Amino acid sequence: MKNHFFLSFLFLAITSISVAQENLIINVYNRESQSLNGHWKYIVDPYENGYYNYRLEPFDKQENPDKAAFFMNSKLDNNYELLEYNFDKSDSISVPGDWNTQKENLFYYEGTVWYKKSFDYQIRKKSNRVFVYFEASNYQTEVYFNGKKLGMHVGGFTPFNFEITSFIKEKENFLVVKVDNKRKKEGVPTLNTDWWNYGGLTRDVKLIETSENFIEDYFIQLDPKNNKSIKGNIVLNGKNITGKKVEIKIPELGINKTYTSDDGGMVSFEIPSNKITYWSVENPFLYKVSISSDEDVIEDQIGFRSIKTENSNILLNGKKVYLKGISIHEESPIRGGRGHSKEDAKQLLEWAKELGCNYVRLAHYPHNEHMLRLADKMGMLVWEENPVYWTISWENEETFLNAKNQLTEVINRDKNRASVIIWSMANETPVSDARNSFLTRLANLTRQLDPTRLISAALEQSNYQNNPNIRTIDDPFAEVVDVLSFNQYIGWYDGLVDKCSNISWKITQNKPVLISEFGAGAKQGLHGDKEARWTEEYQENLYVETLKMVDKIEQIQGFSPWVLVDFRSPRRILPEIQDGFNRKGLISEDGKKKKAFFVLQDYYKKKTSASKK
Repeated sequence: MKNHFFLSFLFLAITSISVAQENLIINVYNRESQSLNGHWKYIVDPYENGYYNYRLEPFDKQENPDKAAFFMNSKLDNNYELLEYNFDKSDSISVPGDWNTQKENLFYYEGTVWYKKSFDYQIRKKSNRVFVYFEASNYQTEVYFNGKKLGMHVGGFTPFNFEITSFIKEKENFLVVKVDNKRKKEGVPTLNTDWWNYGGLTRDVKLIETSENFIEDYFIQLDPKNNKSIKGNIVLNGKNITGKKVEIKIPELGINKTYTSDDGGMVSFEIPSNKITYWSVENPFLYKVSISSDEDVIEDQIGFRSIKTENSNILLNGKKVYLKGISIHEESPIRGGRGHSKEDAKQLLEWAKELGCNYVRLAHYPHNEHMLRLADKMGMLVWEENPVYWTISWENEETFLNAKNQLTEVINRDKNRASVIIWSMANETPVSDARNSFLTRLANLTRQLDPTRLISAALEQSNYQNNPNIRTIDDPFAEVVDVLSFNQYIGWYDGLVDKCSNISWKITQNKPVLISEFGAGAKQGLHGDKEARWTEEYQENLYVETLKMVDKIEQIQGFSPWVLVDFRSPRRILPEIQDGFNRKGLISEDGKKKKAFFVLQDYYKKKTSASKK
């Protein structure tokens, strides 16, 4: 195989049956599609009677599945038959959306829910192919079409697709999806998280029709070693993909190049240009990029920029950038529950902009593609995170393969987004040999898939030379990452606010430092003494003192306080204060800003003014 510059589309061999799915079609965002969103029929199945017979044997392993299998969507042939389910007479639920906030009786439910959607479809051209594409489904998803199993997917926040060309009919198709959101020790994330385990088809579901041979994937970026050159690769999918002409157009750069695909249906290219307008926070310029083959054409909006580190600095297009950030969970600020719409993403990013941010940390899992597309347009830098969180089963190879697969999927989806500058491997994971090996393997994978971005993780910290007033990053994984990051909660979990004035940091690695989290809980509207926990004044005072403290860290290049908006968490049960919400947001779940919001906003304004001098 040729030594291609980018390897992102080369899906590394996955040996785990738990992640058996087809190659991901990228840029579904700009492809012609038919939405399957709307009302779906659903059946709650905590005992999984629709999946197993009474001997606990899976129906989908049978050569001729029993009509009792829910994925058969069976109907009675006569009144003498016994059939104990009926999708058509069952309740409906909206897709996309989590079941927890749609159905009161499913608020805390963790288990299996079956979804069914019936539809007609007319293929535009006989030789065309059709795929069903899921933007995300939490957590383990089994997909059946017209009674045939297409495959399964594990992971709640990344897209997947299956081809249905040979099964689709003009009339009366039915798609049945088994979604199981039960938490598992060996899962990614694992059993214990500090966010809500929303279940269901939480993002869009759509049909994608392609030509027989189509453009499946591409990676088009500024050459990280030469900012006067655009490099990349394109991969075709189909039976007849060798020796095909592939054309790349970037009209605003006067680029119109034609290449020939190799034996694997791939094209590698390098195009010099002295006219490139670089994407930046101040000028988020996106080029219209068109890729076409004999049978297919796809367009995208791509920004060209470089991101590097040099000693303790982060360089965007060769210039130092200070990351004025905030962490964000993917909850809808409009209706509550898991966010999924463009409007949800727009509101969250607009609040971040109002705060004065040029950077957001999307925690603790991949967010909807809307977030990245809008960040591209709005000039917002982005940290994306793999959901390797807290106490993962480090020695379990299946767990690693699961994490590897989810990381590969988010990198493949978002590798052409200029806004994404950091891939995060993990959050707050305790140091051990097994953990270090696990994360190092993920980092090595990431550098293979995408050599153009930075790698980080929320690392562990400790006392420097046993001095409790001096902190340091004493984490072996610090040698692997490009950017040192850590979470600190001095004044909340670690003493009271006055402790901030006594703490300093001694960072021994010559790398940039980001504080990936700090904060305190406050109930919006609860006022009192600044030393009284849960008041807006306590949170406000913590921000004032924390900002003074972190400004003294020599290598500090930014931070992303925890968190933009209050979000649901079953860990947070204190009556009349938390009521099922993590209260560290600068904005309440109903959109009201707390006093600390304006402290950080003022700090970022001063940072902006200082940088202009």
